[in-house]
Amino acid sequence: MRATGTHFGFAALPDHHPRAAGLSAPATGALCGIAAAACWAAGFVAAKHGLAAGLAPVDIAFHRFVWTGLIMLPMVLRAGPTDLGGLGWRRGLLIVVLAGPLQGVLSYTGFTLAPLGHGAVIHPGAAALGGLVLAYLALGEKLTRVRILGVTAILLGLLVLAGEAIMTIRGNALTGDLLFAAAGFMWAAFTICLRGWRTSGLLAAQVVGVLSLLIYGPLYALVFGFERMAAAGLAENILQIAVQGIFAGLLALYLFARAVTALGAGRASMFPALVPAMTILIGFLALGEVPTLPQLLGLVTVLVGFWFALRP
Repeated sequence: MRATGTHFGFAALPDHHPRAAGLSAPATGALCGIAAAACWAAGFVAAKHGLAAGLAPVDIAFHRFVWTGLIMLPMVLRAGPTDLGGLGWRRGLLIVVLAGPLQGVLSYTGFTLAPLGHGAVIHPGAAALGGLVLAYLALGEKLTRVRILGVTAILLGLLVLAGEAIMTIRGNALTGDLLFAAAGFMWAAFTICLRGWRTSGLLAAQVVGVLSLLIYGPLYALVFGFERMAAAGLAENILQIAVQGIFAGLLALYLFARAVTALGAGRASMFPALVPAMTILIGFLALGEVPTLPQLLGLVTVLVGFWFALRP
């Protein structure tokens, strides 16, 4: 199955489920795409909440990837564990580095240094920017004038946030911004690998989850232990398992795949662009974090860049 080439790298899945009663295929696809973006946004907000509750970035990465890997283990076993369902171990290890716990730890560490609004915009913005540039360099895809305009707008938006980090927030905020950007570029490299290999995003998600379970799970237990998780309390850990492992992981994958099936990859690729705005909105409602004027300006500029970058 071929990857869709969206910023989040998920391929269309066969949809054998009947549409919701009274809803057309486009309406069903739109609702699923919006819900997927909301799940990804909730993952960012939950990470910020977990850090405030005493969890460390490595703890949140455990909840994000290890539980997902446990759920996906039977799928990989059925697909063929000796060659990871046809992907191969070399490619599997590469994508778990790019899109697995390391990428998560970088992003979550960024939230300990910079505001939620910065991560909400910089991580997806860097992923979109990196995806366009790497597609041009590695896959030979054309950068049309419209896409160049989108790249320019995304860069301007990211520079606005970096300027706020330097001039207003100070401290280690710029370091946090750089960590968000690094995580975004790693995700971009991951999606380019899928497109270049013509690999299913579903298979890639399964492999990343299972290898995270097998590699990161034991490493976490040996090096970090579970003391911080125990101290944070049962409710906080259940929240992280639900939001990170299920909503931002499995459910978002399923919903976005249904959106691709109903609308096609081109139109469905617009939905990840909703993640920055939804993250800021959910962060305001759940955490009371009010975005500053520079953060809103950076958000709008990046969203404009998304709109141009996603056009043919």
